[in-house]
Amino acid sequence: MILTQERGPLDLTSAELAEWLAERNIPKYRAKQIFQGFYKTLAADYDGISVLPKALREELTNIAPIFTPVIVRELRSSDNRTMKLLLRLRDGRLIETALMLYPPSQYGRGRATVCVSTQAGCAFGCTFCATGQMGFDRHLTAGEIVAQIIIFARMLRHEPWKYPAAMGFPAGEIDHITNIVLMGMGEPLHNYTHSLQALHIINDPEGFHLGARHMTVSTVGVIPGIERLAKEPLQVNLAISLHAPNNAMRIKTMPVARKWRMDELMTACRAYIQSTGRQVTFEYVLLAGINDAKEHAIELASRLQGLKQFAHVNLIPVNATSAEYRPPNGADIAAFRAILTKAGVSNSVRAERGDDIAASCGQLRTRETALRQS
Repeated sequence: MILTQERGPLDLTSAELAEWLAERNIPKYRAKQIFQGFYKTLAADYDGISVLPKALREELTNIAPIFTPVIVRELRSSDNRTMKLLLRLRDGRLIETALMLYPPSQYGRGRATVCVSTQAGCAFGCTFCATGQMGFDRHLTAGEIVAQIIIFARMLRHEPWKYPAAMGFPAGEIDHITNIVLMGMGEPLHNYTHSLQALHIINDPEGFHLGARHMTVSTVGVIPGIERLAKEPLQVNLAISLHAPNNAMRIKTMPVARKWRMDELMTACRAYIQSTGRQVTFEYVLLAGINDAKEHAIELASRLQGLKQFAHVNLIPVNATSAEYRPPNGADIAAFRAILTKAGVSNSVRAERGDDIAASCGQLRTRETALRQS
């Protein structure tokens, strides 16, 4: 196994790290120490793993250095519940990642969710997405995906998020990452190998050990990737960026619908459900005057009714982007939901988070690029 400038220790599972060490006559038990150093104690480099001999730390630093993306800009929302980072990779490309904090509620325990990017840019060109409007640069490596999660994990370890008592729940704090969603910049199933490798690394019981059910992969509808994901032993959640009730409407905002039509996508979703027995979330960005009318809700409900309890619709009022879409008002959102609920389709509305810090994927990088060019 070879490590290169593009492939480093953060790209390896604990088993792969042990194999790499053995090839260099370094005892395999050191792999557990190193892996736990990175993912349990959250060491930033080998010097932070004190159980390693100094000579070994120096050797590893020379032959397998750790690269951590540089934080270019850090923004926090006014309510301190969303943090957005703009990161610079080793080749100078910029990506975004976000941390979203949720106190306990009637829906469950408090959460610290990282929204992770899997590509620099995106090749799929969705018109309402700032990332889709910037074009595709390259895939991220597994290590670059993992690093986004670790950066926030260190921040929470150093400064836990304290939430006040509310709605009958006592005050408390969150000091660790509880969930990750591959919903940042890029299409994870277009970068399938590196995205899944990153999830295996974060799931690895020797290290970070985040449960697969606390991980979500979001896709615009890359059918071959959905079919592969259905066969994975790692039982992650699947979210489909649907955003329209029919293919003719979907094509107008999502060019991917020309290649993989909605009927084909729904067939793939049914096969996924049959194979895994897991629910699929359908993301639906609400665009005022475009896809938010009652007839759209009726058609969407009709399309998803057959999936019964295996379908959940997550309604998302659109964030402002250069495309100048507008979110619907509260009454229109409530009317849309009522139609889905009456039809027996499970649904929710994503709370608007981080609007004051451009938290929607791609917005911060777009602003930073514009500033640099001005």
